[in-house]
Amino acid sequence: MRIPSVSEFSELRRLLPVLAAVLFVGALALPMWRIEVHAVQYPDTVLYLELYAYPHIAGDYGEMAALNHYIGFYYPDPVFVEPNFDVHPNAVDVPEWSLGPLAFVGCALAGLFVAVAPTVAKLKKGLVGQLAGTVTVFTVMLADIQYRLYQTGHSLDPEAPVMGVDGFTPPLIGKYEVANITSYSRFGAGAYVAILAVGLLVVAYRYRDRSTTIGEALAAIWSTRPEDIRRRLPVIGGREEQPVDEPTAKSETETEPQRETETEAETESETTATEEARGGRGQSGGG
Repeated sequence: MRIPSVSEFSELRRLLPVLAAVLFVGALALPMWRIEVHAVQYPDTVLYLELYAYPHIAGDYGEMAALNHYIGFYYPDPVFVEPNFDVHPNAVDVPEWSLGPLAFVGCALAGLFVAVAPTVAKLKKGLVGQLAGTVTVFTVMLADIQYRLYQTGHSLDPEAPVMGVDGFTPPLIGKYEVANITSYSRFGAGAYVAILAVGLLVVAYRYRDRSTTIGEALAAIWSTRPEDIRRRLPVIGGREEQPVDEPTAKSETETEPQRETETEAETESETTATEEARGGRGQSGGG
């Protein structure tokens, strides 16, 4: 099996999947989801929760658990892994939360596998498959998370101290209100790192037919002239786009004096010819 040379890993189509793999693994160390909570019970404090891709919650999860207890809303049970919080007997089972890291590690390994493809043809197929697979995996994850949020918000404990609270669905991103609690949810730093990793895979897919290196790409980005960008970025097939010579206002201005000189020369020539003709007729008449 042929192993790509070191110089080949400077190509965007091989380098970016490797960088994406590093980001996918690094994202596991950061929170994926953040919730900020404004409650009348804590008038001078904004509570917050940070949830990770594995069963771990950071922030004011103790205070939030006490508030949620009043309406019968509990943290989900990851089933297979012991979390860092107490699991209520009536909590909704979410076993896939325990498998979250496998999705990130799997996408990272796929990136490394594609990057070492022995031939360009296999590399191209790998980039297509990896991007499609990664987008599918994270789309399914987001859909599953939203479904579990719906399920948890509509499985309130009927024996909760506060009765009559209607079922609700916490959004992945946005504002929602339950009783006298107002919450704002958004992606955490880990989610943005994962999005960046997917973005690198998109760029690698875009350059799958090109041998553009990271150096050429950076040189093109740093260039301030559009013609330099067109000249430095190779096109499909390894050829370079030829710059098109376009007339400029300066060149047109420079040719204007030449046109005036030519016009004056033609006028003088016509005048001289006319005078010579008149002189010839005068001599003929005198003879």
